[in-house]
Amino acid sequence: MARVAWDLWTTTAEVVVDSSDERAVDAAVAAVREVTDAVEAACSRFRPDSELMARRAELESGAGAEVSPMLAELVQVALDAARSTDGDVDPTLGSRMQELGYDASRGGAEPDGTEARRASWKDVTLEGRFLRVPAGVILDLGATAKAFAADRGAAAAAERAGVGVMVSLGGDIATAGPTADGVWQILVRDLDDDPEEQIGLASGWSIATSSTSRRRWERDGRPMHHILDPRWGVPAAPVWRSVTAVTPTCVAANTITTACIVRGAEAVQFLADRYANVPARLVSARGDVIRVGGWPAERA
Repeated sequence: MARVAWDLWTTTAEVVVDSSDERAVDAAVAAVREVTDAVEAACSRFRPDSELMARRAELESGAGAEVSPMLAELVQVALDAARSTDGDVDPTLGSRMQELGYDASRGGAEPDGTEARRASWKDVTLEGRFLRVPAGVILDLGATAKAFAADRGAAAAAERAGVGVMVSLGGDIATAGPTADGVWQILVRDLDDDPEEQIGLASGWSIATSSTSRRRWERDGRPMHHILDPRWGVPAAPVWRSVTAVTPTCVAANTITTACIVRGAEAVQFLADRYANVPARLVSARGDVIRVGGWPAERA
């Protein structure tokens, strides 16, 4: 196998190719970079020249505007995630994140003085490629867009390289293509001192982790993290240090794990009610591990 890693979006992008052939590795990495570049150009709220930010005036004008196929798809993915979680994963929190001081360097930026307008995903209109956003609302597609990039990047890389590929973007891991034994070995751990275990992930499946321990900063002496509870517009209570799930797509896994962070103490019941067959692992604030949905039991 060959591994290539680089810094991306305040985290690390990593491409693992089930081949030592230099041409296959180069092809896989190029495919992933093309996908991540396209996603960033479409929706990064940290780049004033991204389509989402550069066209804010049009999108918030009341009339809306036609957007690129990539941006339309990314918004649709985010709205689908919101709908499937009853709004737990809400893409309209970008203005609030900015107000709380979360910037591209993981937080600590001074707020711009503009009070965030409260809205919800239901206030966003997307019909085909026609997008309208409430005035004063910045869309933050970060969570679902990163997972989407992992899914799309893995598929593109495997097709171009002709071999099995694993793409990791921070806590979002997607796999695609044939491998020698059909299984990827994944070390599941958030921070270095967190409980860890290794699982086998079947090729073509994905795994995602959402965390309250990463992307942290302080605002007026109060600890903050980047997953907000849409009901209150503040960081979700850190009931869980991390939540990990395995599903066929990274978008689905990330949606579930983010919703679990937001649901807090209700997360285990939420999984039982809606995702009983989804293998998931929850690490509590004290470091206790709960495994549900067929997640492998702890090895003796």
